[in-house]
Amino acid sequence: MGNTVAREDFEWVYTDQPHADRRKEILAKHPEIKALMKPDYNLIWVVVLMVLAQLTAFYLVKDLDWKWVVFWAYVFGSCISHSMTLAIHEISHNSAFGNSKAMWNRWFGIFANLPLGLPYSISFKRYHMDHHRYLGGDGIDVDIPTNFEGWFFCTRFRKFIWIVLQPFFYAIRPLCINPKPITRLEIINLLAQLTFDVAIYYLWGVKSIFYMLAGSVLGLGLHPISGHFIAEHYMFLKGHETYSYYGPLNLLTFNVGYHNEHHDFPNIPGKSLPLVKKIAAEYYDNLPQYNSWIKVLYDFVMDDTISPYSRMKRQLKGEVKQD
Repeated sequence: MGNTVAREDFEWVYTDQPHADRRKEILAKHPEIKALMKPDYNLIWVVVLMVLAQLTAFYLVKDLDWKWVVFWAYVFGSCISHSMTLAIHEISHNSAFGNSKAMWNRWFGIFANLPLGLPYSISFKRYHMDHHRYLGGDGIDVDIPTNFEGWFFCTRFRKFIWIVLQPFFYAIRPLCINPKPITRLEIINLLAQLTFDVAIYYLWGVKSIFYMLAGSVLGLGLHPISGHFIAEHYMFLKGHETYSYYGPLNLLTFNVGYHNEHHDFPNIPGKSLPLVKKIAAEYYDNLPQYNSWIKVLYDFVMDDTISPYSRMKRQLKGEVKQD
């Protein structure tokens, strides 16, 4: 439990991220992939059903004993909440209505945000676009942990606590690394969320509010689905920056596990990423990959050579354009 990891800094690299070059190669060899660059209208109905499912759950838990509220918040609410954050991820790439209706996607993201309890959708979109354009960029990509996280969470026990606290770090990190001026849409996102939360409290009381917020915090912390936070870019193998996961939890997460494919083609909805892998199999089959997010979490905690420092980081050159 007290073992300290060996790494004392990030893995600084001086090359561009690999995804742009691979995308060009794949499109030159497999131009049929361009046909997959279109909206996934089924996403709209899935999100609506998820919001309705959570509204039903808010109603059903309002009179339960507290122990059952906590139980259902972790067993059911956490899964729906985490899945909804990945639906919002899809919406941030305009996968619901397409690039030609970008604002429709923003409004729909605010709607999808409601059962999470905390405003998230608009800010996530702004920072996530930076993550794609400037993967690992120092001071820009807020998916990279802070130096404090790398320095402090350096033992097995502390890494375990770091996983539990993931939602708090993802919320606070942008303010430390790359704070941005608040936009009108973010204010609308906040006001819509507050109005929704007050309505739920007025209608069904504190247990429904607790179920909503606890589900979001638990679902993004110590939870099997949270393995994707670490699986996507933490460097378990030196020299490999992005990793894909091809296990069954992709069914709950809009195929976010197909992460090399997603970074290569961020304008292709998650539904079609397995087709990208199939068409361009020669590019993906031999890349490092995972089949268990639970094992990723276990290995992260128990492997003394892995820590929040286990990320590739690059000093950006030239003009940086942010949302």
